[in-house]
Amino acid sequence: MGVIRAEKIVKNYRLGEVDVEVLKGLDLDVQEGEYVALMGPSGSGKSTLMNILGCLDVPTTGRYSVEGREVSRLSDDELAVVRGQRIGFVFQTFNLLSRTTAIQNVELPLHYQGKPAREAAMRALESVKLAHRHDHQPSQLSGGERQRVAIARAIVTDPAIILADEPTGNLDSKTGVEILEIFDELSRRGATIVLVTHDPGVARHAHRTIHLKDGRIERVEGPSRPAIPAGAP
Repeated sequence: MGVIRAEKIVKNYRLGEVDVEVLKGLDLDVQEGEYVALMGPSGSGKSTLMNILGCLDVPTTGRYSVEGREVSRLSDDELAVVRGQRIGFVFQTFNLLSRTTAIQNVELPLHYQGKPAREAAMRALESVKLAHRHDHQPSQLSGGERQRVAIARAIVTDPAIILADEPTGNLDSKTGVEILEIFDELSRRGATIVLVTHDPGVARHAHRTIHLKDGRIERVEGPSRPAIPAGAP
């Protein structure tokens, strides 16, 4: 099943009296359980595309569907549910609340939904091997540990899609490898992942790499279907 389906996506921004076309009729189909890397130079449209995939922005023209539901037809409340429950975000800069503990940061998405949070947050921290640091604030954690907290926060709602924007960009190479191992494990468990990176070594962890240039897909590397997750029949 196509979890993400973008058809003829065009995105324009108005700069003064000039319309700047950032995405130029882009098509993208991501299957359930697929791990996709987006690559391209600055200005290629990666960030704009990720904002649309995350329902943080809307295309100027074209259609975008998540789990078979066309985003343009959703109400504000329905969009909030999609962003809060069906999509998990991981950012390069972590985006953690500085004066709260690791577990409190992970609990936040569930608090917004009015759901019991503590046990689920602890399970998410355990899955990224950081349960023993649950009571530490971000300033007491290393960069890699902060990114682990961010990943735990992204997966605590069991989302259909994980969107990661340069998740290893602020980390040293050894820590970056450790973070990528977490994404590899999430992929083996069947998670659908779309990851932006400038690093070909990071992209090699994905099933498929999509290269963007000037708002279009320049080329695609890898199979069109995801690898079978470990343990699948």
